[in-house]
Amino acid sequence: MVHADDKWLLEDITALFDGIFMPRYQTRLVRGEDEPLYRPASKEAPYHQIIFARGFYASALHEISHWCIAGAKRRQLEDYGYWYLPDGRNAQEQIAFEQAEIAPQALESLFADACGRIFHVSVDNLGGDVDVDRDAFAEKVNARKQRYLQEGLPARANALYVALTSFYQRKEPLAAAITQGQAVLGQAPVAANA
Repeated sequence: MVHADDKWLLEDITALFDGIFMPRYQTRLVRGEDEPLYRPASKEAPYHQIIFARGFYASALHEISHWCIAGAKRRQLEDYGYWYLPDGRNAQEQIAFEQAEIAPQALESLFADACGRIFHVSVDNLGGDVDVDRDAFAEKVNARKQRYLQEGLPARANALYVALTSFYQRKEPLAAAITQGQAVLGQAPVAANA
């Protein structure tokens, strides 16, 4: 793959993710249609799939963030067994949505930084009848991001972060970035719910 300073290629993020995680977790990053989805392995597909929406690079980073947080049991369930209500949530539903999104969006922000991209929080409730305080949510996401930087990232997130930094910031070849990500993953202790 060739580096492009003005765009981010889906082939690159897919190759980085698959190269780091397919051998150990049998998980691939897959371009999807309108809605993102996590699909565990099945008879039709012998590997887990993180399906991101419409070929959007930001969607790929966001969906990867959810996967990096999900434990082993959750990764055996479609969409990790979580609920999702589309646009139009009421105030209580929106609060629950935002609470569930703080950590994934904090990781997504770190991944975007590693790629040299601008990150935008998503309150994802365009059709809702509730006022959403985007700035307050952004502050919570940023506070969690700072906590990750101080305390360390989850093992899978750290492996990807190192690979993204290697590839996008230091302009190292794709194979070298994958090797670095795999090395970081190999050094991480294997937790029971990893």
